[in-house]
Amino acid sequence: MKPLLSQVHLLKLSFLVLLSFTTLLLHTTLSYPHLVPLLLSCAACALFYLLHHLLTRPHPILLLNYSCYKPPNHRKCTYKVCEEFVRHSAHLTPESIEFMRNIYLKSGLGDETYAPPFIFEDHSHPTLKCAVQEAQEGMFSAVDSLLSKAQIGPNLIDHVIVTCGSFSPSPSLSSLVVNRYKLKPDVKTYNLSGMGCSSGVLAIDLASRVLRSSRKVQYALVIVTESISLNWYFGDNRSMLVTNCIFRVGCAAAMITNDPRRRRVAKMELVDSLRTHHGADEGAYRAAFQEEDGKGNTGISLTKDLIRVAGVNLREHIKILAPRVLSMSQLAQYVFSAVVAVGGKKAVVPNFTAAFEHMCVHTGGKAVIEQVGRVLRLDDSVTEPARMSLHRFGNTSCSLVFYELAYFEAKQRVKRGDRMWMLAFGTGFKVGSLVWRWLRDASQESDNPWSDCIDAYPVKAW
Repeated sequence: MKPLLSQVHLLKLSFLVLLSFTTLLLHTTLSYPHLVPLLLSCAACALFYLLHHLLTRPHPILLLNYSCYKPPNHRKCTYKVCEEFVRHSAHLTPESIEFMRNIYLKSGLGDETYAPPFIFEDHSHPTLKCAVQEAQEGMFSAVDSLLSKAQIGPNLIDHVIVTCGSFSPSPSLSSLVVNRYKLKPDVKTYNLSGMGCSSGVLAIDLASRVLRSSRKVQYALVIVTESISLNWYFGDNRSMLVTNCIFRVGCAAAMITNDPRRRRVAKMELVDSLRTHHGADEGAYRAAFQEEDGKGNTGISLTKDLIRVAGVNLREHIKILAPRVLSMSQLAQYVFSAVVAVGGKKAVVPNFTAAFEHMCVHTGGKAVIEQVGRVLRLDDSVTEPARMSLHRFGNTSCSLVFYELAYFEAKQRVKRGDRMWMLAFGTGFKVGSLVWRWLRDASQESDNPWSDCIDAYPVKAW
């Protein structure tokens, strides 16, 4: 493997520095001989600093390409399919069915989201086999497409990171990928679970840290999926029934590398990432919680406090993010408003639309998108990709920001040099951000999940 910076380049740069100092030294020797020792010392320090910087500078983290899974048409979860399924479920009371109907109709989801396989089977009851099938279909489809587009053979993959919020079988999903694609014996695998909808963003952050820690050129395959089959709730607890109404099938795969030679073909470069964890607060910790109801049915409870928690912790998150991404003038205004806020006034939220051309806002649900819009003072044009992704695909959990990313590309809205912010929330309670810079214009790709319907969007979702 070639080094990140060849010795030829180092020699050229060093020669230019030495040539400049030699010219200056000759001039000084003739005019000011007493300054020669000082100049030689400065030259040595400058050369040492240059070499040290070139040899230790961080690797660029590049997203070569990504793919989003689009289930077959016979898995579309229309309103009619939903109604027939819940009506034939012996576990649900009429009151619970009516509650779910009202939630669904107000959710912002359209008629073309996708449900897991068991919904369409006669027994209508999820099993471990159904959950594995759901995971396999999404992961294998997304990875097959990604490897073809990125032109990366399985033998080049050094790391596999699989994140699935609420399904963790044994052997792990990452082992399933290794077995399917016959990856090399020294591949490093990471299996993330229980991290909620933010884990897609967190998995990219993990990949970047792993690649930056290596002095070798490496490739990381990141698979962002969810298997909702075994988390379908059949009880009557209303805070748990909500998940049945908004969570849908989705999966994405991304190829990340630290190879600077790939810059000309990569889509984006990761400029910054931020993870904040607010689990020390009891309300934040329990805002979305997997537990059993009074009858022993397991489900994920989305409390009424969830929206407030998202808003409060988003404000805490952007306090850290703002200094990294805002211009000096914006930052000065923000600091001034924060100082004034100490006297009892509310701090002014920075205008992040001036820092980013595009935003992939957490598509957790109608209320979550509206809350993010209120906190960040975003108009409908900024939250459009989130609202349309919710309408077309529902809440796909950790892969949701990638379906928004695909929306931007399908609309041909991104250009080289544009900055993009990905923002996602997760159970626990976590907030994750990725800051990207586009390295090339959006491209038309046949496997884009929006390719057959993008001309119909945006629609009035709510």
